[in-house]
This record gives sequence, C-alpha cells and structure tokens, in this order.
Amino acid sequence: MTMPRGRWWPWWPRSLFARLMLISLSGLAVAYALSFTVTFYERGQATTSLMLGDMEQDVASSVALLDRLPAAERAQWLPRLERRTYSFMLGPGLPGAAPDAHLSELLAASIERSIGQHYQLTASAIPGLREHLQVHLRLSDGAPLTIDLRPRGLPVSPWLMPLLLLQLLLLAGFSWWCVRLATRPLAELAQAADALGPDLKTVRLPEDGPAEVARAATAFNAMQDRIGTYMHERMHILAAISHDLQTPITRMRLRADLMDDGDQRDTLIRNLQEMEYLVREGVTYARTLHGATEQPRRIDPDALLDSLLCDYLDAAADVTLSGHIGVPMLLRPVALRRILVNLIDNALKYAGSAELAVESSGGVVTICVLDRGPGIAPDKLETVFQPFYRLETSRNRDSGGTGLGLAIARQLAQAIDVRLSLANRPGGGLEARLSFVSEICT
Repeated sequence: MTMPRGRWWPWWPRSLFARLMLISLSGLAVAYALSFTVTFYERGQATTSLMLGDMEQDVASSVALLDRLPAAERAQWLPRLERRTYSFMLGPGLPGAAPDAHLSELLAASIERSIGQHYQLTASAIPGLREHLQVHLRLSDGAPLTIDLRPRGLPVSPWLMPLLLLQLLLLAGFSWWCVRLATRPLAELAQAADALGPDLKTVRLPEDGPAEVARAATAFNAMQDRIGTYMHERMHILAAISHDLQTPITRMRLRADLMDDGDQRDTLIRNLQEMEYLVREGVTYARTLHGATEQPRRIDPDALLDSLLCDYLDAAADVTLSGHIGVPMLLRPVALRRILVNLIDNALKYAGSAELAVESSGGVVTICVLDRGPGIAPDKLETVFQPFYRLETSRNRDSGGTGLGLAIARQLAQAIDVRLSLANRPGGGLEARLSFVSEICT
C-alpha cells in the first residue's frame, strides 16, 4: 500500500511551477555554495603560501635589522616593522604550550626556516579565543626578542558578498522566467479545460510553440471537436425520437378518446401522458447544452423573482420569498427561471411548500430554495444530479418523477456559470443553493 506523497513530504509544493522552481533554485544554491567553497579554499591556500614566503623574507630582514641596531634604538623601529598579522616585542613574551593549530604550525616552521640557522627559537601558543602564537629568540647581544603572531583569516572585500548575492538573484530571476515559460502552456491547457462547459463553447488553443506543446494543443482541440460532435448528435437523436414519437402518441390518444369510458381507457390515457412528459423532459435535458447561447440581458432580478412567486401563488402553491437584491443585473432570465422552477417544483413535490431566500453580499448573489421535506442522504447529494436517477424507486411517475429535474437544473446552471449545490438543513429539510457573481448594471 502506497502512502500519499504529501503524508511524507508535507512541504512539497503542489503545483508544477513551484516544484520546478524549488528544484532549480536548490540546485543553483548547492552548486553556487560548492563553487564558492572550492574557490575560497583554493584562494586561501594560494594566499597562505604567498604570505608564508613573504613573511620568511620580511621576518629575516627585520630580525637582522634589529640585531644590528644599538639596543637603545630598537624600540623606535618596532612600529615600523609591524605588519597586519605579526609584530615584534622586546622581551621574553608570554608563556604557553607548543602550537597545535595548523596555521600556527606553518608559521612557526616558516620562521624557523628563515632564521632558525642563526638563532635558537622556541614557539608557544598563547591561550585565548583567537589563534595566537609567539616565537621567542635572543639576539647576538643576548637581548630577548619575541615575534608576536596573530593569524587571521583570508581578507574578503566588502563588495564580494553583495556581488555574489546579486548574481544569485539574477540566476533565480532567470530560472523563474524559464520555468514560467515552460509551464505556461500547461496553465493555458488547464484554463481551456476548465472553460469547457456543457455548451462546448471555449477558446481554441494556439497550435504553435515547441513540438510537445503544439501536439498537446492539437490533441485538445481535436478532443473538443469530437466531444462537441457526440453531444450534438445526442441532441439531434433525442429531438428526432421526440418528433417521431409525437405522431404515434397523438394517434393513440385519439384512439383512446374514442374508446368507451372505463378503466382501460383511463389507464391508457395516463400512460400516454407519462410518455409525452418523459419525451418532453428528455428533449429539454438535451437542449440545456445550449443554455449559454441565451444572451445576457439587463433585468431587475427582484422583478423576476416576484413574477415567479406570483405564478406559484396563482396556482395556490405554498411558496414564499424573503430578501432582495436591489440593483439591476446582467442575467440569462430564461435559464435562471427554468432552474428555479425545477428546484421549487422539487420542493413542492416532496415537502408541500417552498421558501425562496435571496441574499447579495460582496458581489456574490445567493438564491436558496428551502423546504422541510425528508431531505436526502448525505451520500446521495451529488448522485441525484445524474440523469434519470430517482430516490423514489417505484414506477409511479407522479411520486418519483422522471429523474431529470435536478439534472436539467445542474446542467443549465453550469451552462450559465452558476454554482448549484444541495445540503440538508438542520432540523430536517433540504437547501438548494444557487451562487453566482453579480454583473451589476448601472
């Protein structure tokens, strides 16, 4: 059993762009750090060798100079002979142990090579936080002389680190641009796939760019064409079936009307009515593929809802309305009205009453159709949107319907860019929620 990668690597980004950027920047940072370390180490080795060579000559000349000067003049020359990493002291210096640091050993050996054949030397490491070394000797007249060495690291120019940081930022920016350029076709493909709604109206992808990108765009455009062909064929088949069935159904109804009154006649007429209703609902479901072809119009949404409410009240249906939007909007009124009619009819069928609750906040309009019916099992809240799916499993169309009402509502909602969801209400009942971004007309 394999575990999800996020369980092991919670820090691992989800998007391809972020992953490529992380990998690229990590590789750049590691390579940059290794290059800097190797270069700095090599420069330190070369500088140390050069420093030791120069120090051997400088220390030998300084000690020879002090040895030839009169004892009274030696103190005056000490500041002139002082360098960045070492100086001279007239005296025995400080006691200490034998040097153990690598650089201290190198310095002691270098001084011994330069003047050890003329003077008796002893080296000692002075305790402290920093590396500190002293070399003790006696001049020709027996006066003690101490060479005080304070080894320091390789000096770094103040502009070096800002320059390296600037280079790293430039490389990071270039990597960001390259990764963005490489992943942009994938983002465009994802946007085109998201925009492919039930109406199959979407912008075709440009079939250019690198070979792999052009091939993917060509395949996606061909897929759109095939899906569009299949869906239009389905609509034409349903329309043709509806047209062909209307004639025999009409003939059968005429024959049934001529029959003597009786149970057989009533049963036959009722069955024919169910057939007509089922055919009409099937064609309506197929035509909802073109829901977005209706052009948005500037309307008063509150007037639309009031008109819908009045129609139900005229039919003596228990429907109420609360809330308002208050501003004109760009809407597709026919499709929106059909969605609301299906939802309200569904509430009236299973609960006997329906309540419309309208709210507008933050540019989002919400229309809820509420009832106090039996509700829907949580695992069936999405299943009921499938075509011809009925919660009531009997063959009675009056109690179970055709199973297309919610499917038509969902497909129309997707076609006009409205989100439709179902949820059980606390205390019992169902809530059908329509949410969409308001396009306000001023």
